[in-house]
Amino acid sequence: MIQQLSLFPYLETQESARPPDFIPVYTPVLNGREEKYVLDAVRSGWISSLGSYVTRFEEAFARFCGVRHAVSVSNGTVAIHLALHALGIGPGDEVIVPSLTFVATANAVHYTGATPMFADVDPATWCIDPDDVRRRITPRTRAIIPVHLYGHPAPMSALQSLADEHDLLLIEDAAEAHGAEIAGRRVGGLGRIATFSFYANKIITTGEGGMLTTDDDALAARCRMLRDHAMPPHRRYWHDEVGFNYRMTNLQAAVGVAQMERIDSFIRRKREIAALYREGLAGIPGVTFATERAGCTNVYWMVSVLIEPPYALSRDELIPALRACGIDSRPFFHPLDTLPPYLSTAPRPVALHLSRCGLNLPSSPALTDAQVAYVCQVMQELAV
Repeated sequence: MIQQLSLFPYLETQESARPPDFIPVYTPVLNGREEKYVLDAVRSGWISSLGSYVTRFEEAFARFCGVRHAVSVSNGTVAIHLALHALGIGPGDEVIVPSLTFVATANAVHYTGATPMFADVDPATWCIDPDDVRRRITPRTRAIIPVHLYGHPAPMSALQSLADEHDLLLIEDAAEAHGAEIAGRRVGGLGRIATFSFYANKIITTGEGGMLTTDDDALAARCRMLRDHAMPPHRRYWHDEVGFNYRMTNLQAAVGVAQMERIDSFIRRKREIAALYREGLAGIPGVTFATERAGCTNVYWMVSVLIEPPYALSRDELIPALRACGIDSRPFFHPLDTLPPYLSTAPRPVALHLSRCGLNLPSSPALTDAQVAYVCQVMQELAV
């Protein structure tokens, strides 16, 4: 469970919290050694994909996830594509993904020529539902990609059992969940391979950038080769197959090394912020948080709530009302099977409901207690 913090002293000392400056949904925290390391990379002349920071970042991230290998890439979407390609997923294959997630997960499947198949999500955690995954398995199914949505880990044990039963690959999409845990094990080492994003709004950032993590030595070596135009390390400019230019730059990795120095403090702060939101919004009818499953550690990439009756405003009415008070927010993702490229005649009902009433609140580790208190006060006042 989330650590319980004391009630908001900020509001206890003021009759009404004054509107702060505009509070964005997310702001990256870049006040560590990011500038120092980037300048060091610039002065070294190693600014592309060769350089010491790439290796340092990969080694630090592998240690953090508890795996043998981390392979840096240019963004989180290509990380998924590279994982699928390296595992031999292609035309004629089906890959099961959750209906409720960012479109990149399905797009990466599409890039390989395979077909994304959509499973519904659990109404409590909002992550992929293993029971519905089972219903989507066909003779063409090759892989399952659970997404650790908004920072809560997906039910990996149940999914691994399904994968073992049907001889399927299990690929974690951990773009939103750096440091999330199940029974003390961090995501990134719970499937055959995992993928991460380091976009500016992620728990740690390199601006753009991504990572693959695995304990499979041969798979890691294949991903490293494929990300560099499929050029083998022992024979320069020789290419046995078509590869990709998916490399991370040394400049990006320099930012990543600095971010890794504080990732634990970022996660602690995000869990503190989630606890403050839970306390400040407690008892408001129609405001619901996801369940943090026993044995799981949610890292709250986004602090997310459902806005439902009897709350006075709908989710879509609340967003502009918050913005008028200087507070940014975001709706949940659209279910992927409601989007034109992947349209289904029967969208998954839980995903559809969550997408209509889900709201992401300001969630940066840079948030102050006072800012969280103000958001909660405004939502309390708008509730009636």
